Amino acid sequence: MERLNLPNLITLLRVILVPVVFWLLITDQTQLAFVLFIVAGISDAVDGYLAKTFGWQTELGAYLDPLADKLLIVSIFLALGVDGKLPLWLVVAVVSRDILIVIAVILSWLLSNPVRIRPLIVSKANTVAQIILAGTVLADEGFGLGLGWARFVLVWLTGALTVASLAAYLHSWLLHMSGYESPGGRS
Repeated sequence: MERLNLPNLITLLRVILVPVVFWLLITDQTQLAFVLFIVAGISDAVDGYLAKTFGWQTELGAYLDPLADKLLIVSIFLALGVDGKLPLWLVVAVVSRDILIVIAVILSWLLSNPVRIRPLIVSKANTVAQIILAGTVLADEGFGLGLGWARFVLVWLTGALTVASLAAYLHSWLLHMSGYESPGGRS
């Protein structure tokens, strides 16, 4: 089957890691969860490299890859939030942002005005901040590195970027739905 190529299989393995990492976190095995988080990051880079280098990009991969990344980050945030290692307000903000974006996309389809989601710069910065925060908290909790100040700064940076990203997507969606998009695409 052409769609299920090596990069897609690597991505599927990353999806399988999601419940494993979540279970490790809720059973307080943070060191191993951190190691699997790093493995997931490496696998993300490898599948992307293979897909681009060998022309193995597929529609399945275009949906599956960001879904795998989002599932991993959200599950880590949920586990760390429930355990009190991340503030609940941040977990709610991160999860709510993703839910609201999905609802907006579904609503645009239902209204026969489908919106094409393109990652915005603020959204990419938000994703990077979420990944760095998750890795920092996992490393700090697993290995006792004393990264309290770094965690504090990253929590607030991630929170601000989450809100800014949601606002940017909402603005773009509203322009699209009202027909006021700029001629060159998203404003």
